[in-house]
Amino acid sequence: MSTKHEQILRYIESLAVGEKISVRQVAKALEVSDGTAYRAIKEAENQKLVNTIERVGTIRIEKKKKENIERLTFAEVINIVDGVVLGGRDGLHKTLTKFVVGAMQLEDMIRYIDAGSLLIVGNRLKAHEIAIKAGAAVLVTGGFDATDEVKKLADDMNLPVISTSYDTFTVATMLNRAIYDQLIEKEILLVEDILTPIARTVTLSPEDSVDQFFEVNHQTSHSAYPVVESNGKLVGIITSRDVVSKPDINIVRKVMTPDPITVNGKMSVASAGHSMIWEGIDLMPVVTEAGILEGIISRQDVLKALQMTQRQPQQGETIDDIVIPNAPEKIEFSVVPQMTNQFGSLSYGAMLTILTEAGSRAIKIQKRGESVPENITIYFIKHVQLGASVTVEPKIIHLSRRFIKLEFELLSNDGIVAKAMGTFQLFEK
Repeated sequence: MSTKHEQILRYIESLAVGEKISVRQVAKALEVSDGTAYRAIKEAENQKLVNTIERVGTIRIEKKKKENIERLTFAEVINIVDGVVLGGRDGLHKTLTKFVVGAMQLEDMIRYIDAGSLLIVGNRLKAHEIAIKAGAAVLVTGGFDATDEVKKLADDMNLPVISTSYDTFTVATMLNRAIYDQLIEKEILLVEDILTPIARTVTLSPEDSVDQFFEVNHQTSHSAYPVVESNGKLVGIITSRDVVSKPDINIVRKVMTPDPITVNGKMSVASAGHSMIWEGIDLMPVVTEAGILEGIISRQDVLKALQMTQRQPQQGETIDDIVIPNAPEKIEFSVVPQMTNQFGSLSYGAMLTILTEAGSRAIKIQKRGESVPENITIYFIKHVQLGASVTVEPKIIHLSRRFIKLEFELLSNDGIVAKAMGTFQLFEK
């Protein structure tokens, strides 16, 4: 039996893209309280099923595929530029293919406008009309209005006409920044990208016998299995250790570990891997907010995913990409503006990023695999100024089965500018 929360989410998913919804409408349609409807709509917003726009309302939108994340919907454009809808509200769910800045003669502008694009322009009324007729939306900058004819045309063709108080250059910069941020987000691997889905996950019921555990264990060779009720809700996990420690009990409910550590599909793989290391577990169930099992991830899945992403070319540049060079054998870098603090010297945060990478590389050279830092202590001896060239020399001073301790020296102009000590925990296979 599914919960009211899940029923509302399924109802929202069944709505046509572009349809407007409200808390009261959902509460009335499904006979639930306003509070229950509100919480479910907020969850739908988190899942990118709907988008709430100021002065417009909540609209059912098309969920973007990850490979198309660099495209924005017109509804998202409104949020980015604090815009107001002048016409074509029913087309807000549509995705723009490109944006065109109308900083040219009208006859030249026409060559760049096509269906699906967004024309960013000021109070050039003829340009508004030409863009809509060509199948493009219009973003009017400078707080200007559009003519009634253009608004009616926009409504008829379901193409948004949006007004913003920002100037054209600022708007183009804001949209570029939004697309750039989404490209970075695209590179972040999430648990939902690597999980083994529920259809391929072997589960047990609380009322199953322990003999059934041994049966599926013999078939799959896995060491742990989620325990779920008939409605799909996760109630525990059973491992080989649980069975061995209680040999006289023959019901799964009595030997399983209740309320196991779980992960959400929207969590990053790196965060999930970190939890698995700290908790010392090999398998984590992936559940919805309501506790329904969606699948599982294993330690091997996380390891493969982390190794794969390290080999992928980056389209969006994060601070890590800026401060960490590509040379695998040793770390040498020049201090660029993004790596400095307000005084123009190397910041603590950039230094920590570099030392984390240097330690991970030193551990890999020793064929010890993936690792995560447990603690790093930095001692600055001299300020490292903007433009300075720095070499990082990591040295392993202690090895154990699960931990590695390292010592770091940072050299600039043949002198030591900083030292550090760090402990890394190994991500065992």
